[in-house]
Amino acid sequence: DPCRNFHCKRGKVCHVDKQGKPSCICQDPAACPSTKDYEHVCGTDNKTYDGTCQLFGTKCQLEGTKMGRQLHLDYMGSCKYIPHCTDYEVDQFPLRMRDWLKNILMQYYEHDLDTSGFLTEKQRSKVKKIYQNNKRLVAGNHAVELLLHDFEKNYHIYVYPVHWQFHQLDQHPVDRLLTHSELAPLRASLVPMEHCITRFFQECDGDQDKLIALKEWCHCFGIKE
Repeated sequence: DPCRNFHCKRGKVCHVDKQGKPSCICQDPAACPSTKDYEHVCGTDNKTYDGTCQLFGTKCQLEGTKMGRQLHLDYMGSCKYIPHCTDYEVDQFPLRMRDWLKNILMQYYEHDLDTSGFLTEKQRSKVKKIYQNNKRLVAGNHAVELLLHDFEKNYHIYVYPVHWQFHQLDQHPVDRLLTHSELAPLRASLVPMEHCITRFFQECDGDQDKLIALKEWCHCFGIKE
């Protein structure tokens, strides 16, 4: 099968011509497999798609048009009303996000105590120091004032989780810059719960080059140079 090891980007599928030569053509959205309701996704055109196959197939068919350039995965789940993010809320966002990233690493570490899988040995040794810190704020729905006080008092606990998340996202390619598509896995899963995440990432891009550098990322989270 000429298509077996022939890779096509999202929204395209391998097609073999009469000469047996493989090439990539746009996925027909109508031919995408049926999905369950929880697999639906919302596009940046505020339209609900049956799944990522249908969304990226549609984007591919619009290639070369303004609509095609603007169409991206906005968030997981059917489209719904996302409230406007106020200045006050966007200022609070890094506090909650830092705490959330720290708690995710704590969960990964606890899981790896029984069966390793989430963290590398080097990551485990870094997270262990945070995990064993008796001043660490345990997971919970904390007031903004407490999160701010804890960040100022235990600043060193929050540095690694922020760096870790950046490097988790910086994959295609690994170049210390985050593109829209590299940010998508984090954004798409959080938008329905954290409506300020889109504005936060837009404002993180200080030089407006549509890329978030490590320095910009850390600055957004209040991590010093």
